[in-house]
Amino acid sequence: MATQISGRLAIKMINQSYTSNTHFRKSSYKQQKKPPCASSSDTQVQVFSVSQAPKRLQEKTSLPINGKDEKGIMLASARQEAQVAMKRPDSGGMEGSVISLLANHFLVQFDSSQRIYHYDVEITPQPSREIARMIKQKLVQDNQEVLSGALPAFDGRKNLYSSVEFQNDKLEFFVSLPILTTKSVLPLRDINDMLESQQIRRKLFRVNIKLASKLDGNELSSYLSNDGDDWIPLPQDYLHALDVVLRESPAEKCIPVGRSLYSSSMGGVKDIGGGAIGLRGFFQSLRPTQQGLALNVDFSVTAFHESIGMISYLQKRLEFLYDLSQRKTRGLLGDEKKEVEKTLKNIRVFVCHRETDQRYRVFSLTDESTENLWFRDRDGKNLRIVDYFKEHYNHDIQYRNLPCLQISRSKPCYLPMELCVVCEGQKFLGKLSDDQTAKILKMGCQKPRERKAIINGVMAGSIGATSGDQGREFKLNISREMTQLYGRVLQPPKLKLGNGGHITDLIPSRHDRQWNFLDSHVFEGTRIERWALISFGGTAEHRSLIPRFINQLSKRCEQLGIFLNKNASLQPQYEPIQVLNNVPLLESKLKKIHRAVSSNLQLLICVMERKHRGYADFKRIAETNIGVVSQCCLYSNLTKLGSQFLANLALKINAKVGGSTVALYNSFSSQIPRLFGEKDPAIFLGADVTHPHPLDDSSPSIAAVVGSMNWPAANKYISRMRSQTHRQEIIQDLKEMVTELLGEFNQELNMLPKRIIFFRDGVSETQFHKVLQVELEAIKAACLAFPMYKPTITFAVVQKRHHTRLFVNETNSLSSGTQFFNENVPPGTVVDSVVTHPTEFDFYLCSHWGMKGTSRPTHYHVLWDENQFSSDELQKVVYNLCYTFARCTKPVSLVPPAYYAHLAAYRGRLYLDKSDSAFGKTTTSISRVSPPLKATPLPKLSDNVKKLMFYC
Repeated sequence: MATQISGRLAIKMINQSYTSNTHFRKSSYKQQKKPPCASSSDTQVQVFSVSQAPKRLQEKTSLPINGKDEKGIMLASARQEAQVAMKRPDSGGMEGSVISLLANHFLVQFDSSQRIYHYDVEITPQPSREIARMIKQKLVQDNQEVLSGALPAFDGRKNLYSSVEFQNDKLEFFVSLPILTTKSVLPLRDINDMLESQQIRRKLFRVNIKLASKLDGNELSSYLSNDGDDWIPLPQDYLHALDVVLRESPAEKCIPVGRSLYSSSMGGVKDIGGGAIGLRGFFQSLRPTQQGLALNVDFSVTAFHESIGMISYLQKRLEFLYDLSQRKTRGLLGDEKKEVEKTLKNIRVFVCHRETDQRYRVFSLTDESTENLWFRDRDGKNLRIVDYFKEHYNHDIQYRNLPCLQISRSKPCYLPMELCVVCEGQKFLGKLSDDQTAKILKMGCQKPRERKAIINGVMAGSIGATSGDQGREFKLNISREMTQLYGRVLQPPKLKLGNGGHITDLIPSRHDRQWNFLDSHVFEGTRIERWALISFGGTAEHRSLIPRFINQLSKRCEQLGIFLNKNASLQPQYEPIQVLNNVPLLESKLKKIHRAVSSNLQLLICVMERKHRGYADFKRIAETNIGVVSQCCLYSNLTKLGSQFLANLALKINAKVGGSTVALYNSFSSQIPRLFGEKDPAIFLGADVTHPHPLDDSSPSIAAVVGSMNWPAANKYISRMRSQTHRQEIIQDLKEMVTELLGEFNQELNMLPKRIIFFRDGVSETQFHKVLQVELEAIKAACLAFPMYKPTITFAVVQKRHHTRLFVNETNSLSSGTQFFNENVPPGTVVDSVVTHPTEFDFYLCSHWGMKGTSRPTHYHVLWDENQFSSDELQKVVYNLCYTFARCTKPVSLVPPAYYAHLAAYRGRLYLDKSDSAFGKTTTSISRVSPPLKATPLPKLSDNVKKLMFYC
C-alpha cells in the first residue's frame, strides 16, 4: 500500500515543500526554520506555568510590556503573567511507511503590518443576533464617511473589527430598520429585498460604538516566525479578530450555531420526524499550525426545530397528542402537562394573529386552561382570554381546554398555543430518538471523496469564508486548496491469542486490520458455572426462542474458549415488561433469583422486548444492591442468531466476568525496554467526565477513572466513579479514585507501578491548563498516600471532538499498487507535522478502519511527560493498546483506557436515572433551576463487581 522511506528526514523534507510563509513580507523577520507554537484560534494558548514545568520544558520567558497609545487606548500587546508550553521531544516520529495525504486545513496569509481596530458595540433596545447584523449592515451603508469608508466585521453581539480607524473613538447612531412582520427567513435576506416587502414596519435602534483596543498584526507575525528559545504568547485578540472577519460573510447567509454555520443551500432540509429537521452546514475555525495560520473547514449536520404551528409541532413531538387536531376539546392530564412543559421549555415562538417582529421564549404553561384564564388589562378591567382574542382579533379560540404558553418569568403574559409558531433556526437541544439519530447520522455519513468535494465546494462557493469582501478589506489571502502533507502508516502489532490452553500468535494482515478466532480462542477464557436468565416482555413466540438462544450461545462460547454451562442454575424467569417500571418489584425479583443460586451468581442474562428506560434501574440494582454482572440483549436479535452477534455477546460476557480477549505478543517491556520492564510495571489510567443533557441545569456530572490491573498484558481495567458538581469538567475526587486504583494495583501485583500513563478524555483546549494544573497535582497527591512512592507521570489529553480530517491524496500518492481513493486512510495512519501544534507534543492517529463515512482521527496531546517518551514510542504504545479492546476483534478508534473511562462514566450516569411508570422516561427532569450545592452521590458498587469490567 505504501512505500517505505527510511528516516524522518525524507518526510520532513517533503512536508516542508508544502509549507510557506503565512503572511506577506512587509515586516522584517527571519524566515522560519522551525514551526511556530500555536493552538486553536478560538481558545487561549494552552501552557504551563514556569514553576510547574518539568526540566525538559523550556525555561525562558518574555513578558510583553503593558502600554497605551497616545489616546490612552490599551494596546493588544498587554499580557498576563507569562507561561510556557511543553515542547515536542523530537522532530516527530520515523516509524511506518509514508502515505500522501490531504487535510481539511486551508492556508491563510495575512499582512503583518495590518492593524485591526476593535470597537465595543451597544445596541438598544437589545436585538436578536440576526437583527443586530441587519443594523450593522444598514449603519455601514449609510455612514461611510464617518466610518472612514470601512467594511467592518461584526460578531452579532458586542464586537466590531475594522481595518481602518473611525473618525472618532466614540460614535452614536440611530438606525431605523425595516423589520419583517411575518416569520423570519433563513438564510438572511438582504435589506434592499426586505424594503420591497409589503409586510414590514420600521423600528428605531440606538447604536453606541466605542474604541476598545488596537490589535497589532506584528505580534502574530512574530509568534508565527518564532524559531528561538524565547516563548512568545499567542496574540489571541488578533487571532479572534481574524476569525470574526472570516465568519462575517458566511454568518450573513447562514444560521450560525457555535462554530458551525448551516444553510438550506447545502442540500435542502430533511424532515427527521418528531418536530425536527436536519440541516447541512460547515464548521469553520482559524488555527495556528506548523504550516502557519490555517482555516479548518469541515462538513457538519445538526437538527433544528421545525418551524410549524404549535399544535402541529406538539402532535409531531409527543405521541399522546398525535390526534390533537381531531380532538380540539382535549385537555392535558397532570403527567401530560409536565411532559408538554418540558418539551416546550425555552423554545422561541412568534404569533400569527397580529403583525409584530417580536419573538417570545416559552417559560412555562399556565395552571388553568385557556377557557378559564382571565387577565387585567391596562384599564384595570378583568377580561377572559377567549373574549379578548374574539374582540380584538376576531379569532375564536379552538383549543380552549389546553393551557396557554406563559412567556414571562415574572408577570402573567399568556399566548394561546394555536396562535403560536415555532421560530426557525433553533437548534434542537432535546434528546433525539433512535430513528432521528439514525437519519441525522445518514445525512452526515459521506464517503471521503464526497466529503472532500463538499468542503472544497464551501471554500469555492457563495457561502464560505472566501465569498465576501472581508478578506480583501483586511488583506487576507485564503487558499482554496487543502493542505498537502505526508503521514506514516504504523505496522500492526503481533497479537497473542489462546488455543486450548496454548498460546498462538497472529498479525492482523487484512486492510481493515480485523482478525477472527477461526483457529484460536480468546487469550483468557473464563468458566461460568452459575448463571441465570430473566426476560421482560415478549410474545409467546419470542419466549420460545430462549432455549435455542441458550444452546447457541453456549456453543459459540465453547468455540471461543469460554465455558458457559449449558444448563442455567434455574429456569428462565419470564416477567411482563411493566416490571421495569416498578423499581421495588424489579429489585425483589432480582434478589429472589440471586438467593435461589445461594447468592453466588456469576452472570445474569437479561432479554428485553424492546429498549426501555428501566434498563438503568436493572443495571444499578444488579451491580450495587445485588452484586452480579449482567448482559442484556433484545428479542429482535434472537430471531436471527448470527455467528457475529453471538461472538460479540460472548466477548462482552467473558470480559465482564474476568477474562480477556487478546494480549500483545510482544509486551511493552520487550518493545520499549528503555521505559518498561517486567519488574518495573506501569499502569495505564483513563479518565472522563460525562455531563447531563444540554437542557438539564441541575443533575450532577459523572467522573470515571479506570486503571489497568495486570502487567505486562495491561488489558484488564477496573473503574472508580463519582458524581460531582453540575457541568464541572475538572475531576473533583481524582485523588481518591487514583489512590484506590493504585491500591488495587498494589494488591494484584504486590508492587506499585513505576510509571503512570494517564489519558484524559473530553477536555477542550481552553481547559488544558486548568485540567493539568489541578488533575496532575491530584495524581501526585494520590501517590503521596504510599510511603516513598514517586512514579514518573505522563499526562495526555485525548480528543475526538475536533474537525481535522485526513484524506488519501489522489493526485500525489507515493503508494504503490492499487489505491482505492474513495476509501478512508488505513488503520495506523499517524500525522505529527504540518497540521499539528508547532512546538507542543501532539499527533493525530487514525487507529481504526472507517467502514462508513469519513474516519475521524483521534488527537493526542501530551501536556506533561516525565517518562520522556519519544514520538515513535508513544505513538506505538497508543496504537498497540488500540488492539487490546475487549469487545471486538479489530483496533478501535480511541485508546482503551479513555474508551473504558467513557463507558464507566456512562454507567454512572445510568445509576442516577430513575424510571417513571407513566411515560417510561427518567425522572431526572429537564429543568432550568439552580444546581444543588452538592451532587447526589452514586450508589456504592458491590464488592463482587468492583474488580470486574462490569461496564464493558
